[in-house]
Amino acid sequence: MIVPMVKYTFLVYHREYEDFLIELCRLGIVHIAERDVEINDETKQKYAELNAYENAVHFLQKRKSELPQKRIHISASEIIDDINGKQKELEELESQLELLNKASQNAKPWGDFSPELIRQLKHEGINLFFFSTTKKKYTDLEQAELPVAIISESGKQVLFVHIKQNDQQIDIDAESVELPPLPYSEIEIQIDETKKQIKAINQIFDSYANNSIKTLEKEKIKLIRSLQFNHVLHNTYKEAENKLMVLEGWVPQPKTAALNKLLKDTGSIYFSRKAKPDDKIPVLLTNNRFSKLFEPIGSMFSLPDYSELDLTVFFAPFFMLFFGFCLGDAGYGLLFIIGGGLYKLKAKAEFKPYLSLIQFLGAATILFGAISGTFFGINLIESKFALSDQVRHLFLNPDKMFNLSLMLGGVQIIFGLFIKAANQSKQYGFTYALATYGWLIIIIGSVTYFLLSPTEIIPENSTILYCILAVGGFFVFFFSDPGVNIFARIGKGVWDVYSTVTGIFGDLLSYIRLFALGLSSAILGFVINDIGLQILGSSKIFGPVFFIIFLLLGHTLNILISSLGSFVHPMRLTFVEFYKSAGFKGGGKEYKPFGKHEQVLNQNGGMKTIKT
Repeated sequence: MIVPMVKYTFLVYHREYEDFLIELCRLGIVHIAERDVEINDETKQKYAELNAYENAVHFLQKRKSELPQKRIHISASEIIDDINGKQKELEELESQLELLNKASQNAKPWGDFSPELIRQLKHEGINLFFFSTTKKKYTDLEQAELPVAIISESGKQVLFVHIKQNDQQIDIDAESVELPPLPYSEIEIQIDETKKQIKAINQIFDSYANNSIKTLEKEKIKLIRSLQFNHVLHNTYKEAENKLMVLEGWVPQPKTAALNKLLKDTGSIYFSRKAKPDDKIPVLLTNNRFSKLFEPIGSMFSLPDYSELDLTVFFAPFFMLFFGFCLGDAGYGLLFIIGGGLYKLKAKAEFKPYLSLIQFLGAATILFGAISGTFFGINLIESKFALSDQVRHLFLNPDKMFNLSLMLGGVQIIFGLFIKAANQSKQYGFTYALATYGWLIIIIGSVTYFLLSPTEIIPENSTILYCILAVGGFFVFFFSDPGVNIFARIGKGVWDVYSTVTGIFGDLLSYIRLFALGLSSAILGFVINDIGLQILGSSKIFGPVFFIIFLLLGHTLNILISSLGSFVHPMRLTFVEFYKSAGFKGGGKEYKPFGKHEQVLNQNGGMKTIKT
């Protein structure tokens, strides 16, 4: 359900405007009407600062340690600057450490040589050349009594040095290699020094994490408040040579009494009126406890337009049933209910509605698992359990589940057409809904006729069907668009017949996915059990252990994979088939009251909500 909104226009003297905004912020019920103007450089700068605070707090929260708390004697901005500087320094040190580790691996085979000694020998006419070769070839060089000396061996590879004095000409059959610029010991010293510097920076971060998060949070809230006021000023009209401030905003109708009292107490001048169709009106949803759980799902697509119906309460039961149909295992549903209930005991308050949603989805899964006779991958229809013999005939086989999926799809499509008619009546008037009612007459009347025709209720050679088609067709052809002339109506009616007939059949076939996903989930569960039984019989000692491990892993993976499909495909049926049948337009903008939520301008000039 969409809460009715009332538009307020406030007229405030410029010297009293700041105090007025403070009171408005404390009340926290006015959604500021936005103007189509660009944000200024000051706001952009504050937004950049806020991002820096958010990033710093997020970074420190992940590092929080158990070090003793110390009082920080520097400001929040200095903390931010120091963290940013230390982060860059840490990145450079970590890159340097990576290079040093690679250099250490390359230098290790050469040991602790002296670059200075090598230079002195070269000055005396003694040159050292370094080579790599196989152990066999090095043995041949030694046997030839060449001036070579082994440095290190690694497997079949040998590193050695060839000593050449003055202008000796000796050919060495080996691969020439470069000596590392530094000996192994010096590189290790640099590695230790770099690690100490990294450790020191991490200790500074840990200290900030223990002692400065609250300081940063307070400064962040100040920035958010400042941006909130900037946003209001940004959307304020200035009249009478900037002496009169004019501000427009939206207030939910049930909360107008509180605002009127504030305005009366402060003696403010204002005007109020109901929303008009051409207004940009924010949307606030209010639903019962059950439907409210499904609001996050609906918001993934779009909020409804203010002028249309909120479909949350209408798609919620279908979504729950469709999820249960797709997963379709009573055992899995039982785990959802138990797991959600146990996690609720320690979960945060804001996360508990999601756990309640999981439990409702689990209840639907138990329902369809009971209908199809599936329990942890066990097919109760074909199993030999004595308990199931008494109720075996009540389970639906795959053929009946296939028909059930089509029946549910048909019910939702027809239900969507009723909502579409109600939406059209609300937005444009009853006349614009007549074409939709014509389709309902055709569909419901035809289905009823074919269901009753085998009985004696409808006599043979009855003209009832033709009457149904004639009445429904009249509305479809002549009221498809009441705003145009009769010939255009007929043309649009013909197109409506083509698009609706093909669309309904296509949409109806889409609901087969409910049956297909439920069947695939059951088959996977059955295969897991079958393989598990084979493992159980493979060994008397280890068989039972591996049997339990395999069942736990297999059914866990099946639950994860099947649950994903069971969530995505009902959502697709909701947003495509049902929303189309219901004529859902969407595009509504969320109601965000000034001062109630932590709102700031984003880089595009719109609003975003930040939790603090």
